[in-house]
Amino acid sequence: MAQRRIAVQYGHRQARKPDLTVNAAAAPLPVLSDPDTAGFWLAAQLGEVAVCACANCGHVLHLPRSYCHICRSWTVEWKPVAPKACLVSWTVVEHQVHPAFPVPYTLVLVELDEAPGVRLAGYLEGRPDLRAGLPMRADFVAPADGVTLVNWVPDGHR
Repeated sequence: MAQRRIAVQYGHRQARKPDLTVNAAAAPLPVLSDPDTAGFWLAAQLGEVAVCACANCGHVLHLPRSYCHICRSWTVEWKPVAPKACLVSWTVVEHQVHPAFPVPYTLVLVELDEAPGVRLAGYLEGRPDLRAGLPMRADFVAPADGVTLVNWVPDGHR
């Protein structure tokens, strides 16, 4: 995969009054302007999975942050990785906690093939037949204009 970098403007965090308006039936969406995770969401809009890495030493920073604890650099970048992972864990949710997510549904935890240690969550409808180590692939879902979520589904082609 060609190395492409996704640029994110980092700046000072400014205190903002949070928008507490909630549509009870709509699924919650990520905050796209967060300086620590914006690169992930920008990559998702391009149909890519990206990880935050130090631009100086290359260490993958997960959870994403703007400071590398290995070399003490404040320069980070987002590097696309293959949208492939393996299933680490899962749980079937039987009790509805939000109207946008009818039960049953399954929450999955995957580890990226090209970034060991980087684990991401996903959502599957129902009670799928899963097993630890199952190959998974990214599935890009656009629930709202300008928002693309990265979900994980079993990959039958590996």
